[in-house]
Amino acid sequence: MNVVVTGLGAVTPVGQDAPSTFAALLAGRSGVRGIEHFDASGFDTRFAAQIRELPLLEGKWAATDWDAAELLDRKTRLLLTSTREALETAGLMSFPDPDRVAVCVGSEGGRKLLEEVAVRAREYNPDPTLERAAYALPRGEWAKTRSGHPARILATIAGARGPVRSVCTACTSAGGAIAEALYLLRAGHADIALAGGTDTLVEAFMVSGFSLLGALSTRNDDPVGASRPFDKERDGFVLGEGSGMLILETEEHARRRGAPILGRLLGAGLSNNAYRITDSPPDGTGPLVSMNAAIADAGIRPEEVGYINAHGTSTLMNDLSETRGIRRAFGAHADELLVTSTKSMIGHLVAACGAVEAVVTLLSLREQMVHPTLNLQTPDPECDLDYVAGVARPVPGLSVALSNSFGFGGCNATLVLGAP
Repeated sequence: MNVVVTGLGAVTPVGQDAPSTFAALLAGRSGVRGIEHFDASGFDTRFAAQIRELPLLEGKWAATDWDAAELLDRKTRLLLTSTREALETAGLMSFPDPDRVAVCVGSEGGRKLLEEVAVRAREYNPDPTLERAAYALPRGEWAKTRSGHPARILATIAGARGPVRSVCTACTSAGGAIAEALYLLRAGHADIALAGGTDTLVEAFMVSGFSLLGALSTRNDDPVGASRPFDKERDGFVLGEGSGMLILETEEHARRRGAPILGRLLGAGLSNNAYRITDSPPDGTGPLVSMNAAIADAGIRPEEVGYINAHGTSTLMNDLSETRGIRRAFGAHADELLVTSTKSMIGHLVAACGAVEAVVTLLSLREQMVHPTLNLQTPDPECDLDYVAGVARPVPGLSVALSNSFGFGGCNATLVLGAP
C-alpha cells in the first residue's frame, strides 16, 4: 500500500511555519543565541536555539471550548501549532471519518525530578510526605509530565478517534512515530495519520544534565558558530526546541478526496546499537542497520538515493559514526550523495528532530534544493562526504532522500522519502 504526504507543518527557532523555516535554512540563517528562557549565567553553556514567541492558537486549538487550556504546556502548544498548519495544507480541518484517523507523536516525558515536583506541590499543600505532596499538585500538572500527554491532547482537540501512539526514544522519537504511522496505514488500521514530534529542551535541568555529560558545545563567545557538524573543530551539540508534523494518507484515500500530494513516505528502518547509552558505535553499525532496513522496506536500490538529511549532531563520535555508516550502506555511491545537517542552524530538537527534518527533506525534494551545513569551515578528514558546506545547492532531478535520526540510548530511525 502506497503512503503519501498531504500536509506539512513546523515551528522552529528559525520559522513560525514550514515555508519560513525552509527559507531560513536555504539562506543559512541560524536560530542559535544566548539563552533567554532562564538565567544561564552560571552554566558552562549559555546559548541554545529558542523560539522567542509561540504562535497564537485560536478556536479549538486554544482549547477554549473545553476545560483543557491548563493542560497546554509549551511542547503541546508547539505540537498543536505544527499540526494545525499541516491540516490546513492538507485541506483536512475536519475528517471524513474520524474513526479512521491515527495520531502518532514522538515526545519525551516531563523532565522534572520528583523532588522538584514535590517542592511545587507543597506550595499548595504543605505536607511533609513526599508522595502525598506530589498528589497535591494542581489539576493537570502531573498529566503534563507524561510522555504520552501531547498525543492524547492532540487527538482530543483534532477529533481523531483512531489509534494513538506515543514514541519516547530520545532523539529517534519523532522518526519512530512516523514509522509507526506508516505501519498503521499499511496494515489498514487507518486512512489518515497525524505523525510528528515535539520537544522543548531549553530548560535548566536539560542544559545542566547534558553539560555534565560533556555533550554540549561551550562556544559561548560564538553561539551562531557553535553547532558545526562534521567540522574538525566541533565540540558538542546545541539544544533547541520545536515541532514538526506530517499528514500521511494512503494514496487511494488521498486521491479519492482530491488531496494535494506533497511527497511520499516510501519506507522506514529502525535499529538499536546495542553498544553504549551515550555513544554511537565507531564503525557505524547501528546507523548502517537502520539505513539498510529503510532502503529494503522502500523497495529501492541504494543508488536511487540522492540526498541524506543527516542526524549530524556536531558531536565527535556521532558525526564520525554516521559518516562511516553511510559509507558502509552506500559503498562507492556515497561519493555521489549530498549530506546536510539541519541541526547546524536550529540545534538539536531531540524528540522533535526527526519530524522537523523529515519536513525539511520533503521540501528539499519538492523544491529541488538542499540547504547548506552551516559552520563547516575546517573539514574533518575522517568525515569525508559532500556535506554542502556554506551555501544551498540546487539538485535537479532529486527524487529519493533519507532522513536519519539516531538516539541517545542507542535507538536509530531512517525514513525514505520520495518526491511528489
